[in-house]
Amino acid sequence: MSEIKIFGKWSVEGIKTSDVGLQRYINIEPVIIPRSGGRHAKKQFHKSKMNIVERLMNKLQVPGHRSKKHVITSGRATGKILIHYKILKAVFERIEQQTKKNPIEVLVKAIENAALREEVTQYQVGGIIVRRAVITSPQRRVDIALRNVVQAAYRKSFSHKENMIDTLTTEILGAYANDPNKSEAIKEKDRIEREAEGSR
Repeated sequence: MSEIKIFGKWSVEGIKTSDVGLQRYINIEPVIIPRSGGRHAKKQFHKSKMNIVERLMNKLQVPGHRSKKHVITSGRATGKILIHYKILKAVFERIEQQTKKNPIEVLVKAIENAALREEVTQYQVGGIIVRRAVITSPQRRVDIALRNVVQAAYRKSFSHKENMIDTLTTEILGAYANDPNKSEAIKEKDRIEREAEGSR
């Protein structure tokens, strides 16, 4: 039996998550087409059972959505999953071309680098609002990393000459290199962690 490869091209054999806290939450089980169609939606921690490439693909459908509102319209990004399938496949081909490495391995490392460890929360004590640093849960770390990567790429491509394939490739490679000058996701992670350090 032939080996199962993502998009029929890239093997996941030998790829490991070096961050112990994220190992259970970055799923890299081999699938040809990373699309579960909501099969796990009613199970607890269902996102962790989805392939990490599928989670990135799902984030591409609503890149303008933050918290409880749309900061930028996602109207031109939603629709057929085939559009995002083609975008991601093209992005992975460019990553492989530029780095000579497995793009799935590059993506996993980029998510690890962009995943923040602590953030700031607010709560009310009497009449004042107190800001306190809290440790971020592993599931949320992966979610925020994926969201920041996609939204940064979308902002760079929105009404600019570069298209989504160019900006997403640059963003993932910048996060892989852990370079805040090339990746807005890394810059945002550093900013939040600095705020949290000041609120301890």
